[in-house]
Amino acid sequence: MIRVDLDVMLARRKMSMTELSNRVGITMANLSILKTGKAKAVRFSTLEAICRALSCQPGDILIYEEGGTQP
Repeated sequence: MIRVDLDVMLARRKMSMTELSNRVGITMANLSILKTGKAKAVRFSTLEAICRALSCQPGDILIYEEGGTQP
């Protein structure tokens, strides 16, 4: 299972979900779906924008967990 770990990077960058939403150009609802692990896919352009806004690498927010199941 791939887990999206936005909370950690947001805390490290002292950034709110609202600020990230505004910087990336993604709605709060869609960002919340991604953050809670309910998203089935993410576009590379969205991932790139999130990484640019948080000054991080995809591996900083996408975590692989063996044996996990999607919610």
